[in-house]
Amino acid sequence: MHRQGKSIRSIAKELSISEIKRFETESAYQAQIDWTSTLLPSSFHHEGREMSAKTAHKWDFRLRFKARTFGWRSDLPIKRIKEAVSEVRQAARKDKILGAEGAVIFLERLSPAIEQVDSSSGAIGTTVYRAVERLVPIIAEAPASDNLRDLWLDRLWAAVEQDDIPYIEMLPDFWGELCVTPERASKWADRFIDGVRLMWRPDMPRGGYFKGTAACLSGLFAAGRYDELLSLLDLAPYKSWHNRQWGVKALATQDERAAAIRYAEETRGLNENDALISGACEDILLFSGMWREAYDRYAIEANRRGTYLATFRAIEKKYPEMDSGTIIRDLADSTPGNEGKWFAAAKSAGLYTQAIALASQSPCDPKTLTRAARDMTTKQPEFARLAGLAALKWLSQGHGYEISARDVEEAFDHTISAARIAAREMDTIQCIRKLIQTKIRAEKFVIDILRLKLEDHPGSDVRVGTQP
Repeated sequence: MHRQGKSIRSIAKELSISEIKRFETESAYQAQIDWTSTLLPSSFHHEGREMSAKTAHKWDFRLRFKARTFGWRSDLPIKRIKEAVSEVRQAARKDKILGAEGAVIFLERLSPAIEQVDSSSGAIGTTVYRAVERLVPIIAEAPASDNLRDLWLDRLWAAVEQDDIPYIEMLPDFWGELCVTPERASKWADRFIDGVRLMWRPDMPRGGYFKGTAACLSGLFAAGRYDELLSLLDLAPYKSWHNRQWGVKALATQDERAAAIRYAEETRGLNENDALISGACEDILLFSGMWREAYDRYAIEANRRGTYLATFRAIEKKYPEMDSGTIIRDLADSTPGNEGKWFAAAKSAGLYTQAIALASQSPCDPKTLTRAARDMTTKQPEFARLAGLAALKWLSQGHGYEISARDVEEAFDHTISAARIAAREMDTIQCIRKLIQTKIRAEKFVIDILRLKLEDHPGSDVRVGTQP
């Protein structure tokens, strides 16, 4: 349906009774989505040039995201969400208005479609959050007219209000960015500010939740109403980082960086995410050129990742001024009893001596050590030999996950191969003999395999006796 050159209201008045009835017979969700899409004109003018809205574009994700489409399992919806985001991003590369319209449609459909999916693992929630992060800039950067952008925001807010599970509850955090202009952000903040004040009144029961809180705070920040934002946060009955991050941003934006860090530190508490708070403080110090203080106070806590190696790489990348060996040492000191976990990080930095020292200090995954021995046999044979010996040591003491006989044999073989290249084969055999004769409580099946390997080894002339 194309009606060019007319306002949204005039088009709505021209809708026939039959069209209205058609919408009434559809589900409430489908009516909300398709009504606004039907009312959109086919083109918009921006700075004297025509921008096609392409509301009739056939999105593949439309058929896949309908109310209660997905069942309990999360693997399929995660896949479909990623496909939808990719589809929208590809469209945005060719036509920014089209891409933004697709992003809005997808966000409208997302929560109703996955409301039955099991979210206990956190996988679906993480996927949704990343999808929102990728789609918000597409909507914000589209060269849309004021009328079209206002319509997008109205549709998105309707989706937030109907998000009962909730899945897109983080969308209001980006509201100031979605508003694009300070004037629009200020209007949206005014729309919610009375509700926030009411919710935070001292006589109101604690634990209440208002969906407009984050949008209001984000809007006040985007509008530059910093003093009003800080005053509003002072009314909050409890200190929540989710809310107070906007106060930190407001203070930092006004070059009150010391005050911003104090404000952030005051937010720490039992249920707060210290990593996020440290990350914000770290960013402020780095922006101020105070990288050494940022490293000493916040680097380790702010940059923890899913693996030890990823944590090291994140810090190393952020602090090129710091020596890699110092970073490894500080990371190891921060995890007493788990120093060996940083072996892979030290190896990746070429710190072979330090890596072996760490692997010898506390348990390290034997499979990681065996892979290191295998990969470095010809490049760094002495390092590979010592890594292999460390693998055998921890295997013999029962460390490792789902260890099989093959794992023990590979650790032995790679160790001997490296020892042969390093001209340390007999020394290595003697080390393994001492290992299996130790008084330390050992893993019997590992000791038995090593004993057989030594007896079969061509360089071993002396049979290994039974362990006392």
